Amino acid sequence: MKKRLAALFAALVFVLALISGCSTSKEEVNVYNWGEYIDESLLKEFEKQTGIKVNYSTFTSNEAMYSVLKTGGAHYDVIIPSDYMISRLISEGMLEKLDFSNIPNYSLIDDKYKNLEYDPTGEYSVPYMTGTVGLIYNKAMIPDEIDSWGALFDERYAGLILMFDNSRDAFGVALKYLGYSLNTTNPDELYEAYELIKAQGAVRQAFVMDQIFDKLESGEAAIGPYYAGDYLIMLENNPDLEFVFPKEGTNRFVDAMCIPKGAQNKKNAELFINFMCSTEASLRNMDVVVYTSANREASEQYAAMLDDHAKAILFPSDEILANTEVFLNLPQDILNLYDELWVKIKS
Repeated sequence: MKKRLAALFAALVFVLALISGCSTSKEEVNVYNWGEYIDESLLKEFEKQTGIKVNYSTFTSNEAMYSVLKTGGAHYDVIIPSDYMISRLISEGMLEKLDFSNIPNYSLIDDKYKNLEYDPTGEYSVPYMTGTVGLIYNKAMIPDEIDSWGALFDERYAGLILMFDNSRDAFGVALKYLGYSLNTTNPDELYEAYELIKAQGAVRQAFVMDQIFDKLESGEAAIGPYYAGDYLIMLENNPDLEFVFPKEGTNRFVDAMCIPKGAQNKKNAELFINFMCSTEASLRNMDVVVYTSANREASEQYAAMLDDHAKAILFPSDEILANTEVFLNLPQDILNLYDELWVKIKS
């Protein structure tokens, strides 16, 4: 009798789970994001609203994220790569098409961020944040007025210089300084950039990603390239820091939420993406990560709260934006060359 009651109870639980749309296979979502790139209290809020557990982990670069996905070392449901990497993932069949019926908040995304070159059909990604890259330097340690990427190769600042610890951004800095496109496919230009980064070793303190926060805030280093939003966070801890858009031009990026091919919790992933697109979540997120949300309402509301300096950094003028480039996906032979030259630089 007890066994029969237990069986009936188990069946009832199963039916209720089906009715509620929750089953043990759909109670979690695995999210893979850049470091320092989300208000983590939102993860708990999503769990509270949906009952779906968020397993959250971070990567340091697009290339590191790609390597993890390519080797199958881990399984993720939501990833947040940058524009050019999204294009590469699409071309290699590594992303799922999205079911936008589960993402109604997509309507809140500003149209200017939709259907861009990296995802022209708009089937594989939902824009998350956008921003620019520039030079951050300590005015108390470097009294000179900085306006060029050339400062990163200047022997006067030997031992105080930081550089991006990923190939695309590091080469991007060198290419712009040399007067070339971020998206060059000319091997000679890439070799020239390689020689410049290699020679920088004589004055460079370290390659960094998130480590730049501690180094610049503490004064351990004095200058480095990084993302505009992160500068505003560092500025709170070190008011001597300054940000500049180099005169040679720079990178403008869009990061977007995607679902890797074969994701085990696709619907939950779409529910998570929808949650992150809401105006409330986008506003809270902007206040923590200090980047420009792709949510139109949140972006407008946040801009109205900023002082003139912060607004100029997060919402650059048309003149500055006209001197920016978006990274594009490159032919495989050029990607192989990047890998080859980067290994030589790091070895």
